[in-house]
Amino acid sequence: MSGETILKRFPLSLEETERICRAHPTPFHLYDEESIRLNARRLLAAFSWNRGFREYFAVKATPNPFILSVLREEGFGADASSLAELVLSERSGITGESIMFSSNDTPVAEFAKASELGAIINLDDISHIPVLERACGIPEVISVRYNPGRLRAGSAIMGNPEEAKYGFTREQVFEGLATLRDKGARRFGLHSFIVSNELNAAYLADTASMLFELARDVKDRLGIRVEFVNMSGGFGIPYRPEDAPLDIEALSAEIRARYERTVVPAGLDPLALYLECGRFVTGPYGWLVSRVLHIKRIYKTHVGLDACMANLMRPAIYGAYHHVSVLGKEDRLADSLYDVTGSLCESFDRFAVDRELPEISIGDLVVIHDAGAHGHSMGFNYNGKLRSAELLLRGDGSVLEIRRAETLGDHFATLDFSKLGKFSEDGRADARDTEGRDGRR
Repeated sequence: MSGETILKRFPLSLEETERICRAHPTPFHLYDEESIRLNARRLLAAFSWNRGFREYFAVKATPNPFILSVLREEGFGADASSLAELVLSERSGITGESIMFSSNDTPVAEFAKASELGAIINLDDISHIPVLERACGIPEVISVRYNPGRLRAGSAIMGNPEEAKYGFTREQVFEGLATLRDKGARRFGLHSFIVSNELNAAYLADTASMLFELARDVKDRLGIRVEFVNMSGGFGIPYRPEDAPLDIEALSAEIRARYERTVVPAGLDPLALYLECGRFVTGPYGWLVSRVLHIKRIYKTHVGLDACMANLMRPAIYGAYHHVSVLGKEDRLADSLYDVTGSLCESFDRFAVDRELPEISIGDLVVIHDAGAHGHSMGFNYNGKLRSAELLLRGDGSVLEIRRAETLGDHFATLDFSKLGKFSEDGRADARDTEGRDGRR
């Protein structure tokens, strides 16, 4: 219920975490496999009333083949948006119509790879139709992405739909589907993604209604029977302890009621419902574990971690809240005020600002919660920061390294230092040539 406080938990004790740190130095991301599996089953059960329901996990949220394989075993497909994500899905055992390929400004090679895998291609723009046709031909099954413009509000992360770069306008949906039908497509879908991290169930249900009504209008206007509607992701999680979590069962029941009111009378039943949740599936079951390196006391007190925004950028770029706890001090009074910072040469490299926490000491282990999606995947190498390891906590309590930490060798792998000597010699030669021509440097 709204107003209640959710207890943010970490699945390991301080002693257990310290044992892991001896083999895997901080910082690292840790994922809880069993909790991810249980949450996946909950999502599938909630929407089991829809005969064609399918969840395509958003690869961009946690692009690791171990996570994708776990979700494949639970019956999920994959939502891919790039060549790398297509290949990652393939190598995780996900192929065919279990892949939804949604991209924008799409290179021809990516259309070709999606076609090779038998993925459902979800077109972002009407001008992509001839590009797709040249790349690999128009497939039998095709989807188009709808941008409702001023008809719907957006979100802080996604922005106003009318200002967004994604999707077909309403009239382009009709024109595009008619063109695709004339070029040989036989099975059709509608897609829309206009919100991110949404905890308002009514908004999400309204998105389903919007697609149900559009499918009805497509049938009435074009005689095309839409096979599936994909309301994409955007299902939020309670980052703040006081946030009310999304009641997925109640949301599903409301969407089902709207299905009965719109889809069934329109003669579109059965109409498959697809989702592309990422954050909702893995977000609460991943943590960034870091150690306190320094405590700096100037105008404010700064707790400096061995992690930085290169490991988790959401607080810096979105001002997003992530709960912070200090292992071994969970039951102590939060009576100290800190900024929790990283070592990047950017003033906004902060995980928390003016956060009330128990008194912190150098060497403490700090856990940043809800980092199981859009955490490690958004990492980068600015300042030469190396990306951290990913670990999977198994159901039997063992820990598996599913991505090792980067090394300096990895970071420099695309540089060819062997050319540096010749480069320097060329530079000196150029300087001598200049001096020879005009007598001066």
